[in-house]
Amino acid sequence: MNFLQERIEKDGRVLSERVLKVDHFLNHIVDPALMDQIGKAFSNYFKDEKPTKVLTIESGGIAPAFMTALYLNVPLVYAKKALPSTMDHPISTEVYSFTKQKTYTICMEQEAIAPGDRVLFIDDFLADGQAFKGVEDLITQSNAILCGCGFCIEKSFQKGRSYLLEKGYPFYSLAPIQKMVDGKIYWLED
Repeated sequence: MNFLQERIEKDGRVLSERVLKVDHFLNHIVDPALMDQIGKAFSNYFKDEKPTKVLTIESGGIAPAFMTALYLNVPLVYAKKALPSTMDHPISTEVYSFTKQKTYTICMEQEAIAPGDRVLFIDDFLADGQAFKGVEDLITQSNAILCGCGFCIEKSFQKGRSYLLEKGYPFYSLAPIQKMVDGKIYWLED
């Protein structure tokens, strides 16, 4: 069991067979020391892919993506969930949020990712893969290359994992969950 799995078992709460609450250390209240460990782990895993940018979606993915970008010494770009009036040349796509139970538009400045950039996507969760598919579309619109995908927590029993495997993208999950039953987490490697 790794450092993130241990922390989830200690401080996370299984709310249902599909919902895991980790907002006291990962994506609402953020533990900087934990983010440091996450950034090191992702940067070590993906360094040979030679990313030129790290990309995430606001807001849960920003902290782990920031630390990953810091260790890789590349810029962090995050897709916004609302179009600011200051954006000159936005590109956008639609994403369905399981957590919020609604569809929203994510966007970023067209120049944020250049054609040919090698983009590493980092996020807090992989579940059905809807957020990932939105990012995949933004990367395609940018004529960039998706060189890897890192997820803090993966619910491998949902559709996201099979989509990534089908597409052949390099990906790494720090805490892949096989299932959650009766308040207990079963890790994929168990």
